[in-house]
Amino acid sequence: MSSENADAGAAEDGVAEAGADGPGGPAEGQQVWDVVVVGAGPAGASAAYAAAVAGRRVLLLEKAELPRYKTCGGGIIGPSRDALPTGFELPLQDRVHAVTFQLDGRFARTRRSRRMLFGLINRPEFDAQLVEHAQKAGAELRTGVTVSRVEQHGPAVPDRRTVAVVLADGETVLARAVVGADGSASRIGAHVGVKLGQVDLGLEAEIPVPASVAEDWKGRVLIDWGPLPGSYGWVFPKGDTLTVGVISARGEGAATKRYLEDFIARLGLAGFDPAISSGHLTRCRTDDSPLSRGRVLVCGDAAGLLEPWTREGISFALRSGRLAGEWAVRIAEAGDAVDTRRQALNYAFAIKAGLGVEMAVGRRMLAVFERRPGLLHAAITGLRPAWRAFSDITRGSTTLAGLVRGSGFAHRTLDMLDRRIDTSAGVGPAGRGVTPRKDEADEAGHVEAGDVETS
Repeated sequence: MSSENADAGAAEDGVAEAGADGPGGPAEGQQVWDVVVVGAGPAGASAAYAAAVAGRRVLLLEKAELPRYKTCGGGIIGPSRDALPTGFELPLQDRVHAVTFQLDGRFARTRRSRRMLFGLINRPEFDAQLVEHAQKAGAELRTGVTVSRVEQHGPAVPDRRTVAVVLADGETVLARAVVGADGSASRIGAHVGVKLGQVDLGLEAEIPVPASVAEDWKGRVLIDWGPLPGSYGWVFPKGDTLTVGVISARGEGAATKRYLEDFIARLGLAGFDPAISSGHLTRCRTDDSPLSRGRVLVCGDAAGLLEPWTREGISFALRSGRLAGEWAVRIAEAGDAVDTRRQALNYAFAIKAGLGVEMAVGRRMLAVFERRPGLLHAAITGLRPAWRAFSDITRGSTTLAGLVRGSGFAHRTLDMLDRRIDTSAGVGPAGRGVTPRKDEADEAGHVEAGDVETS
């Protein structure tokens, strides 16, 4: 079955389930929300904002109290800025104009730009500000609320057009449409049947540093292509704190932890005590994973939507959340199963035509990166077109998919690299399981430490 048909079937099945005979409508006096959004991160807040701006009655549910910490580098690239609500002012901690790239601590080279490449934020402030915009648009927020499940049939569901959101304390909230934005371990995603094909472990430390150290990092980030297949590390400066993290495939927990420890030590930061140390699993959807079931949509991490190579998720959360909110409004207005199915399919098509294409290219890039990190390091540090592509993507003037589609050279290069990768050993769609080559250092060896180039 194609992914489109899978989504159609999921939508149709969910609505059919909701068609069980109920008592004829909601109980007298019981409020029915047009849209209930579960999860108040960037995806959920964006969905709530989009639905509220359309004039609908929106309830935003969040299990934590806001603001709350999230493991995240906090990089805001161009596509993220473009997806923010009207009038949103980013609470930037720093503006990045330079990137130092290195290959497992070697062959460091710094590339600089006269224009800002991207901004850095702290997630607690950023998320809280997004929620405030949703509230100003008319959404109602309830925090400290845990959703145990959603039901589209049964005694809790009064009619065919209603979804029951059952809370942990037994309370039932009714809605015409539900958006699941409750993170990578989503209960709403489980209801929809989201399937995941790539799971990675990210570890991060928030390290307060003296003013002299902070000044050395101001306006510059570090990206380290790591020792494990598909791994990399980062340093993001945020005032008097450095966000230092690494990410690698799940199942390499001990090795990923060693990588972070070695990385911090190499940076000369081992003597500073982290204010926060945390970890997080990122999950990418499979191509045929559903995005809806009946009157329930998923977006952001709950849908497994993020860029597979860099594991960048904020822009995917903001963009998919906005789309989910817009289509949740249409589903809330749908009067029958056929119309509900049509709107759910339209949402799936919108996601796949944009974010889905970007994810497909990201998977190919990850497969290349896992096999030939030295080649990519040499390209981005030694070839002006590669650096220009990186700058254009981070600024938002193009996307990874747009670059491959629009540049014959980029398309041919990626095709050539695809053919050079041996996937005969059962490597999955993300390139998992490829052993690094021994000649990576040779491929990047022409790059001398300390080289600087300005664009």
